[in-house]
Amino acid sequence: MSFCFNFDVPAQSTSPDDVDGNEPQNGKKDNTAKYMEDDAKPAEPVKEAKEHLPLSDPQLLLRDAVAETVTIGTLPLLHFLNETVFEKTASEREDEEKILCRTVEQRSDLISGVYEGGLKVWECTYDLLELLEKDGETFGGKAVLDLGCGAGLLGILALHRGARKIHFQDYNSTVIEQLTVPNVILNCQEEDEVDSEDDKEGRGTGKVQEEDGCKKKGKREVKDGSPPPKKRAADPSQHHSLAKCRFFSGDWSTFLALVKKEDPRPKYDIIFTSETIYNTAYYPVLHETLHRLLAPDGLVYLATKSHYFGVGGGLHLFETFVEQRGVFSLDHLWDGEEGLQRHVVVLRFRMAKSTGRSKAAGFDTQ
Repeated sequence: MSFCFNFDVPAQSTSPDDVDGNEPQNGKKDNTAKYMEDDAKPAEPVKEAKEHLPLSDPQLLLRDAVAETVTIGTLPLLHFLNETVFEKTASEREDEEKILCRTVEQRSDLISGVYEGGLKVWECTYDLLELLEKDGETFGGKAVLDLGCGAGLLGILALHRGARKIHFQDYNSTVIEQLTVPNVILNCQEEDEVDSEDDKEGRGTGKVQEEDGCKKKGKREVKDGSPPPKKRAADPSQHHSLAKCRFFSGDWSTFLALVKKEDPRPKYDIIFTSETIYNTAYYPVLHETLHRLLAPDGLVYLATKSHYFGVGGGLHLFETFVEQRGVFSLDHLWDGEEGLQRHVVVLRFRMAKSTGRSKAAGFDTQ
């Protein structure tokens, strides 16, 4: 899809209704937070969260699909639907939100309160994938949330590498239904085929064997038009990997309220979020969501640019916001120096970093 940085982002109300009544831990006056919250005026009604179930016939989602393949070092191949196809077939797709036609007409990456950029795989997502490849994270047995997931590549990687459950969340239901879910199904098919071939050759758990035995090292590569061959998708209920996944859409405040109703409340060992701090008005509800859903010893991986021109957010402002809240520590894992500076940082509970006992700091771990 053709995009330009033509942001239409008036401030939006993002404060949840007194979520657990949390206050900054360090006692400092939260001037940054106050400025951001005071400056946030509702542009659209808050989008209610809902859970999306994969269709019983995923072939409807993958019909005439054209995919791309991301190859990064030793990572499993990651497949996702080609963005240009959405532009050319917008009128043929189910889209109650009408975001496909509006993004094409306005040639805009963001329309605040309407469309939040989920149809594009942003540069910082690749930065985080490369860092995960370098660090060799396997995700074995972990609960993972891909927050603001878009195409879902980060969550799909966790799925490939042994996470026990992966939840995907994006603002737009069209993104979840037309992009995220099909991408997960596409990758589940590929994984099932690899496992089947390995079983035939008597090698047992083939995906692990493939990862351990792969010696390929290379730069990021996106192969246009080179997906797995078109094939009929199987019943999603037959995909063991897909059974680990859940899909949600909606505003972060309503998403948090929705999952908090579950018993037990989900807690995630790892939360991925890429290119989500472009608007300072969103910081309070993003911070609250991370605070309430991260496991006591969990990690938040945030990939971002230093500054988002035309919108106003960026890493420096978010770091200041996090510091004033006093809940998380923030450490830089990677800083790109070329062009528009990009970064990957990690957030963890302050007490988790120093003692491994975040509960002692009075954090909500229920």
